[in-house]
Amino acid sequence: MSARTPGPAEAAGAVAPGETEVTAAVAPPGGLPPVAGLSFDAALAALQEVVGQLESGSLPLEAAITAFERGVQLHERCARLLDEAELRVQRLVEEAGGALRAVELDGDEPAGA
Repeated sequence: MSARTPGPAEAAGAVAPGETEVTAAVAPPGGLPPVAGLSFDAALAALQEVVGQLESGSLPLEAAITAFERGVQLHERCARLLDEAELRVQRLVEEAGGALRAVELDGDEPAGA
């Protein structure tokens, strides 16, 4: 096996020791909090901000790719939190006699039905 050749950013010292260009690009830019620790509202606000930056077209290519990667992570976080919330609501809805009843949360069912 041959030794890995450092990339241009690594060779120039732009990447922290022990990181590759790929891991440095995926890490939250600018000291942003990790996606896994964000609440739904914070993740959604951050996702909206990323989308706005990408739609503006003002980001250089590498920054746009990094922003896109973070946007995907934020989307996945929001989707996971929504799935968990839906499951919690389904567990809380009880029929007479204490039996759980799954309730569709698609918004098509009229209120009080």
